[in-house]
Amino acid sequence: MKRLMGVALLLLAVVGQAVHAEDKPFAEKRVVLQISDSDPFKQTLVLNVASNLIKHYGRDKVDIEIVAFGPGLRLLFKDNANKGRIKGLAENSGVRFSACKNTIRNMSKKLGEPVQLNGHAVPVSAGVVRILDLVAEGYTLVKP
Repeated sequence: MKRLMGVALLLLAVVGQAVHAEDKPFAEKRVVLQISDSDPFKQTLVLNVASNLIKHYGRDKVDIEIVAFGPGLRLLFKDNANKGRIKGLAENSGVRFSACKNTIRNMSKKLGEPVQLNGHAVPVSAGVVRILDLVAEGYTLVKP
């Protein structure tokens, strides 16, 4: 049963990523923002960069995905202080948030319990792989 639930969640994640990409058919800029640092300043910075891109280009003219891996996954923890900003960026501006499954698994082991992610975080097989795939699709990588 657990395996079936895992497959269902994976399919939802893949479909969710594809649907979001199609939500921005008029995007002139496609940007992937990397967060791999647990420093709260850098977490705030990556969200500020996303907000600034949206202000500059307009919500429909820029497609943004924030990919978190390593210590940067903490940005996407359910109880992160930035959860309100993440919700606003996701729901009002279409920013996507990807969480590295490798990091989720390793952090869960270290913490001794499953990592609880923000509801807007979509697990991806590996954060770096996700970034490479987006770059291959024409996204510009920015590491604030």
